[in-house]
Amino acid sequence: MRIFKRKAYEKLLKWKQQDSDRYSLLIEGARRVGKSTLVEEFARNEYRSYIMIDFAHMSSEVKQCFDDIENIDLFFLRLQNATGKTLYLHESLVIFDEVQLFPRARQAMKHLVKDGRYSYIETGSLISIKRNVKDILIPSEEKKIKLYPMDYEEFLWACGNGTYDLVRQLYKTGKPAGQALNRKLMRDFRLYMAVGGMPQAVEAYIEKKNFAEIDSVKRSIINLYEDDFRKIDPSGRISSMFHYIPAQLSKDVRRYYITGAVKQVNKPLNTDRLLFDLIDSQTVNICYNSTDPRVSLSLTADLSSYKLYIADTGLFLTLMFMDRPEVQNEIYGAMLSDRLPANLGYLYENAAAQIIVSYERKLYYHTWNKKGSTHYFETDFLISAGEKVDALEVKSSGTGKHESLTEFGKVFRRNLKRLVVLSQRDVSYSNGINYLPIYMLPCFIEDR
Repeated sequence: MRIFKRKAYEKLLKWKQQDSDRYSLLIEGARRVGKSTLVEEFARNEYRSYIMIDFAHMSSEVKQCFDDIENIDLFFLRLQNATGKTLYLHESLVIFDEVQLFPRARQAMKHLVKDGRYSYIETGSLISIKRNVKDILIPSEEKKIKLYPMDYEEFLWACGNGTYDLVRQLYKTGKPAGQALNRKLMRDFRLYMAVGGMPQAVEAYIEKKNFAEIDSVKRSIINLYEDDFRKIDPSGRISSMFHYIPAQLSKDVRRYYITGAVKQVNKPLNTDRLLFDLIDSQTVNICYNSTDPRVSLSLTADLSSYKLYIADTGLFLTLMFMDRPEVQNEIYGAMLSDRLPANLGYLYENAAAQIIVSYERKLYYHTWNKKGSTHYFETDFLISAGEKVDALEVKSSGTGKHESLTEFGKVFRRNLKRLVVLSQRDVSYSNGINYLPIYMLPCFIEDR
């Protein structure tokens, strides 16, 4: 497995320098986002020695070490003997990988941190990290960070493409890139949308695999998620909800309807439980409808009205065509050359959601009825900007009247900072609307 540069590495360094003597660190994230690889690379670079315990493949000898966890001296002697690794006082790291599979280790963290002789990092995937700790005491001596799929800048780093600094510079000037350069930068971004940010898929691309092979990698990740969903919900309802996300977005409806994905059976459907299990898997991003953007977005979020996006747009593209044996190179070719049907604008919407979340921002949107009509206006995303909000609309082409965005500007002008259309169109400004190419969205979020 290749080692990719990840921004989360800096968060690990900060924890080591400021908090590792008082807190363990729990790294949460969906399967295959690179948690184990990141942590092991960090351990190699920043510590004299480390022990990595993978609870998915733990030997009986290592497991038996935890029988003596109350006798910490004996525990460490047995652990070093079982792993063949030496631990050094204040210079070693112990990693509990996939800690949700062994709750006793999670519970022991309080005593281990208090002991103070080594540092500790835990990694965990999916909601079993909650399910499996319901009967144990969760350590308060624990910091948490989330690891997401590789963002656009990390993807360009991996590909050896240095254009992101150029994008950032263009954004700061506020000037158009020009037709030829904008076309090139959009091709780069569509490549990111096609491959996605899952490290295995990025590695396949860098190794010059064809798109059929890259798609096969992404399908294996989706199949892994499905296996995990079935462990949580053997009925397959959570898996159905996950698969239904592209179809729901394509219908351009006000919110996600669980009943569209899951048919009610003999007993009442606990939709809240299904939804929270899916969200906790971190394979999806949820976007809540803010009922009144003039107030705090979080305080006016309607928890019963929301949209769902796939956490990685590369997986989203594969999921759109899961009914085919494999997504052929022609589809990816159409994607890269912008020849996919125009009604696939929701693919760009999913990419925008992924970017916003990667900057630790919550997702919100807003809908309101047109006067005297059954139709409604909708803004795709709202982002807090101090005491005001930015309203974002995502399009594949950027052309059109953008009626909803214009109306939002009229209704909420006192609370509005900027109206923004994200598309493939170059930088421009017209009728109160800022037009930005979608590859500049990370810069826009950084600027908030």
